[in-house]
Amino acid sequence: MTAKDVALLRLVAQRVAGPPLPTAAETVRHLCAMQAQDLPAALAAVTLRTSTDDDAGIVGAFGRGEVVRSWPMRGTLHLVPAEDLRWMLDLTTDRLIAGAARRRRQLGIDDAMLDRALELAAVALTGGRSLSRSELMGLWEDADLLGVPQRGYHLLWNLAQRGFLCLGPYVDGEQRIVLLDEWVPAPRRLGREEALGEWALRYFRGHGPATLKDFVRWTKLTVADARAGLAIARPHLTSLEVDGTEQLMDPVTRELLAEHRAEARGVFLLPAFDEIILGYQDRSATLPPEHEEKIVPGANGMFRPVVVAGGRAVGTWRRAGSGAARRIEAEPFTAFTPAVATAVENARAVLAG
Repeated sequence: MTAKDVALLRLVAQRVAGPPLPTAAETVRHLCAMQAQDLPAALAAVTLRTSTDDDAGIVGAFGRGEVVRSWPMRGTLHLVPAEDLRWMLDLTTDRLIAGAARRRRQLGIDDAMLDRALELAAVALTGGRSLSRSELMGLWEDADLLGVPQRGYHLLWNLAQRGFLCLGPYVDGEQRIVLLDEWVPAPRRLGREEALGEWALRYFRGHGPATLKDFVRWTKLTVADARAGLAIARPHLTSLEVDGTEQLMDPVTRELLAEHRAEARGVFLLPAFDEIILGYQDRSATLPPEHEEKIVPGANGMFRPVVVAGGRAVGTWRRAGSGAARRIEAEPFTAFTPAVATAVENARAVLAG
């Protein structure tokens, strides 16, 4: 297996190429979690992997309580299946809360403030109600809990990280905040070992071929926990060797690529923060290291939308203008081949429409 094979296998494993998933909820469930601090990009990432027959799409999945957005890992917002959020938090919350202790002190947040913030949120939300982020911040501001930049965000993050709040229904262009226990009344309850095995299996099925290091980076689990999860998942996976390193994936991924190789070798305009880039510690199979600066300028954590051709990132793109002047602008790393330039032009017509 070569790096190019790995890149193409990942495209079909993630369903960027090959048969789309039937619904947005199934897409998120297949990937297990999808990075989502940029909500429009996350919606696009789900849509491009989902059948067009799913009319309500990801917005409908939010409204039905099938998918939520929260901070289950890496301190970063992700889309996750609503039923799975609780067991993910059970695996990650203690370490993430402990890791944020210094930041809490910097912001002047103590346990009494967190308790008061939760009390106010619970009173406002109990009974199936929801709040926009600005409404919740206004509630806390009126109670003199804010006044320090970023304190409101950290209060929200802490209460979501501890499983009290999540981002649920999508109304007027934004997700509204709800009580997790009310919004997801029947979460899956998994024991620790079962949860580790579930997470490993879901990651390698939806992202493989990938390495143990990729899994550790993606979840921020300890290496010991990641190894324990992989030991449980391994009988359901197949392994391959790439440049002397073991990579694991769902056995059906190889068959998917055999059937859809021509499509996988085509051109895709992927949104910012897409899992094809963000889902791995080692991105070199898809993103040539010499061009990483063009995707993440200054290593600032802001990942640009990417043009992928033949499994490899070959440029970036962005939306420009508005209304009738709305357009797509693409910039190659070096130069687009004529075939890639034509495909990008065709994609422009679809994305700008």
